[in-house]
This record gives sequence, structure tokens and C-alpha cells, in this order.
Amino acid sequence: MNYRRLGKTGLMVSEVGFGGEWLERHPEEGSIELVKEAGRRGVNIIDCWMPDPKSRSIIGAAIADCRDKWYVQGHIGSTYQNGQYVRSRDLEFVKPAFEDLLERIGGGYIDLGMIHYIDSEEDWEKSMNGPYLDYVKQLHKDGIIRHIGLSTHNPRIAKRAVETGFIEMILFSINPAFDMRPATEDLDSMFGEYNSSLSGIDKERSELYSLCEQEDVGITVMKGFFGGRLLDAKTSPFGVAFTTSQLIHYSLTRPAVASILCGLDDKAQLDQALAYETATDDEKDYASVIAGAPLHSYTGQCTYCGHCKPCPMDIDIAMVNKFYDLATQQPEVPQSVKSHYELLGTTASACIGCQSCEERCPFGVKIAERMEKTAAFFGC
Repeated sequence: MNYRRLGKTGLMVSEVGFGGEWLERHPEEGSIELVKEAGRRGVNIIDCWMPDPKSRSIIGAAIADCRDKWYVQGHIGSTYQNGQYVRSRDLEFVKPAFEDLLERIGGGYIDLGMIHYIDSEEDWEKSMNGPYLDYVKQLHKDGIIRHIGLSTHNPRIAKRAVETGFIEMILFSINPAFDMRPATEDLDSMFGEYNSSLSGIDKERSELYSLCEQEDVGITVMKGFFGGRLLDAKTSPFGVAFTTSQLIHYSLTRPAVASILCGLDDKAQLDQALAYETATDDEKDYASVIAGAPLHSYTGQCTYCGHCKPCPMDIDIAMVNKFYDLATQQPEVPQSVKSHYELLGTTASACIGCQSCEERCPFGVKIAERMEKTAAFFGC
């Protein structure tokens, strides 16, 4: 298993994580064993947004003898009222729901205390200006939550979260289909009808990833498989199916992403997700699927897929492009981005303009031209 630093939290999390949403659908014993097996195979981050006692108890029992080896994303504001999930900012419901989570997970703390599911401006204002946020900050001050995070599906809200300075990481929905949709306050619309205008990553989403990278706010990924739709050509908005490894790789190639949390029903699905760790470059190749899909027009934009390799001058073209994009989306070039670019060793100035990389690019990116611009931009 590979591990990545989750932004300014400093936590080293497994790049394939566990989304616990479906645990309650199965017998408790089997679900406990599934979480334990994931841990034995190197998974160390799990999301628990679920308010129901069964899901929480399963996770708590599964990690009880190795609590310090797991990082739990526990959500503040996911409440259980009359046997139903209710998203709430009302402390009458928020406090007992969180205290229940704390007790069932065990250890006396939650690693990542998540401001739960804000997608609308109205909810943002309500959550950020009142007793709810005071409660979250007090939990953090008392060490009951180690880090403050936030979950959202809306890039505008995610950007506002990054800009607060106190939110250290975000849980955000990322997949090739969502990335081509504009911001919305209505999650259901993201699952609605797509059309043939899938023409590249939405600008606001691209800006979000760059901002997170710049501000060192780590991202964990939810909905990486689009609820399974992208795994089936009949339901994929691209008209073609992706594999699990391709979709995991897509998320992990976005700037600032540390882990993709895969919803797992059984050991077969766990095996599929963890197969990513030994997959070949060809098996991870999502770019060819997008480029060959009948229901899109996606050209001229680098997705950092790595198809351009190998370079005769040993330039890491995908990383050069990523740092160029990160730098040019900011009013001033962040020193951290420039430093990371220079640490590549072989920079864009080494390009000899042979264009062999362009022959391999699925999206028709004019790479030699970009190398020239990048060398001029960074001065090396």
C-alpha cells in the first residue's frame, strides 16, 4: 500500500481508503471482518458519516484492538432521529449524535472531525456563524477531534472552506463525470441526465484542486465511481465503462488528493480496489477511455495521465504541466509551487521539441508549446 500526506494534517493515509456507507446492509460479523481485512492489507483511513448505531458499532469493533493505526473521518451534524438520518446544525441533536459516534468508535477521539455535508450558501452561512461552529472548534481545542475537515460536493463551498484557514482537509466528490459538471447546490442534479457536452474539467473544479495544493489542504475522495454508474457502459455518461483501477487513478492524479474512499460491500470489492496497488500503467489508463468515448468532446487539456512518457530528455511532463497549471491559476506564483517545480531536476527548459510525446497524448495537447511557455514562465 502506498501512503500520502493529507495536507497540513500531516497524516500519512492509505491512498485507497474505506467508505463505510454499506456496512449496515450486511450481518455485523461479516462487516467487522471486512474492515479488519482492509486494515491487515494496509488501509488506514475510514469514513463514518453514517448516524445509525449499527454502522458505527461495526467500525468501532473492527478497529478496537488497533485504534491508533486507523484514521477515522467522523461527521459532526449527521444525526439519527426517529430511526432516520437527518443532517442538522441544531446542537440539541448534533451533540448527542457526536457523543454516540465518539463512544462507539472508541479511543476517546476522532482523527478528522468533519463539518458534515455543506452544499448550499445558506447552510454555509448558518454553519459558520453560530453555535454549531463554536461546538466544532471547542471539540478541536479539547483534543476530542484532532483535525477539522469539511465534506461537500460543491466546489464553491469547498473553496470557501479552504480560505477559512482553520479547515485542514476536505472530503470532496471526484470522478470524470462530476469534474465536467459546473458547481451546484443540488447533489441530485449531479446524478441527472448528462449530454454530449462533456468537454473538459470544469474551471471551478480545476481552480479548487489548485487552491488546495497551494494552501496545503488535503482532499479525500467520495463518489469516485459515480455510484457505480461509471463501471457500466449502459449507465456511464461517457457511453463506455471504466474499471475500478482507472477510476481510482483518476482521483489520485488530481492535485492535493491523498486518498479515495471506496464504498465496499464485500471482500471481492476490497480485492478489486486494492488491485490498484499492483496495477500496470495500462491497467490504470483512464485517459484512453475518455479519449475513445463516444459521448464527449475533450481535447487540448492535460489531465496529467502520463501517456506522454517516456521523454528522451527524461522530463516528467505530467508533473511539469501540473505545476504550470497550478502556478498560472494564481495571481502570484506560490513559492512552494516554484520550489517543487525546480526540485524536479529536469525542467521544461530541457525540451528539444521533438514532439514524440504529442503523438501519444490522447487529448491533443500541444506539449512542446507548453514546455516552451513553462520554461519562460519559471525561468528554467
